[in-house]
Amino acid sequence: MLQSKLPDTPTTIFTVMSQLAVKHNAINLGQGFPDFAMSKELTDLVNVAMQQGFNQYAHTNGLPQLRKKLCEKANRLYGAELNEEENLVITPGATYALYTALTSLLHPGDEVIVFEPAYDSYTPNIIINAAVPVYFSLQFPNFSYPWEAVKKAINPRTKAIIINSPHNPTGRIVTDEDIAVLHELLAQHPQLVIISDEVYEHLVFDNRKHLSVLAFPELLKRSIACYSFGKTYHCTGWKMGYAAGAKHLMDEFKKVHQYNAFSVNTPMQWAIAEYLDNADAWKQLGAEMQARRDLFQELMLQTPFRALPSGGSYFQCYSYEAISNLSERDFAVWLTEAYGVAAIPVSSFYHNGADHQIVRFCFAKKETTLRAAAQRLAAVQAKPHPIPHGTTIE
Repeated sequence: MLQSKLPDTPTTIFTVMSQLAVKHNAINLGQGFPDFAMSKELTDLVNVAMQQGFNQYAHTNGLPQLRKKLCEKANRLYGAELNEEENLVITPGATYALYTALTSLLHPGDEVIVFEPAYDSYTPNIIINAAVPVYFSLQFPNFSYPWEAVKKAINPRTKAIIINSPHNPTGRIVTDEDIAVLHELLAQHPQLVIISDEVYEHLVFDNRKHLSVLAFPELLKRSIACYSFGKTYHCTGWKMGYAAGAKHLMDEFKKVHQYNAFSVNTPMQWAIAEYLDNADAWKQLGAEMQARRDLFQELMLQTPFRALPSGGSYFQCYSYEAISNLSERDFAVWLTEAYGVAAIPVSSFYHNGADHQIVRFCFAKKETTLRAAAQRLAAVQAKPHPIPHGTTIE
């Protein structure tokens, strides 16, 4: 009889809500992908790569020219002094990079600190390695880190701490104070490693700065950071990303990677390497996405929803406490069925389903999509609703 390694893992909420959106012809502001076109220059470069014969296996760590340009970019941005042979590996997506990073580090019984709400792959990645997630809730409503509680909980079994900035689902940005605490923790606990999820590194708003672990030498010595070309170049379906970190950690990362994916899509690597010369494509990204966030915020003023701050990412959380007393999951289903707009209940980002009556909307959409969704949301009635029959997500 098969014994599941993930016996308590259901179908992801993103799949559930996307299927519900299709069923009810709803505008999908749930799943985090753009509905606008990516760069034609970049897609044309993929065709050029194929035509020129870049169709066979690439080096297991990635095309040398791509790794070199990414290290040069990180060194300019963060002063990281990365080396393409030692510190960086191209991966089939950032989620893969996160899984590989954790798998290369964890042994049975190791503990990993997870801050919730958390991207949904973290916990399964930990459990499948027979390690133990140790949960801490970011402090609502500002989603600040509960550092004093974390300091008390770290013990010799604590192997890693996962940081995500800009944060999914809340859009929170790591602060100078957070970076100072990370320095303190690493100094006090020599076994501790940081796994830094930085897929939205260029999606930072309001003139704020992304604080990468790569920018701090003492953190970089004990960190692996994970990135996504999909989020930078609006091509989430390509599943292209990379990991960068300290040599001794990346050496272990490479051991796992070479026997899993081994190699990553060659023509797309070549195209991205060429396209990286167009620095404006990522330098302008934050301002372009902030304009979408600001438009959606303005449109949502016509609705009974209340915005929570979002300093980056594709996402903003909105409170519906003035509308309904439904649970977040039931509210998300009801909103999809009754008003034709799909959102993600933030409770699904907690292992225990913590519920603050907020949902996450993705604003990485065309202006017409955002306007149409806001028009539907403006019609939402501000009164309590009973749980609709038959709509609770199992």
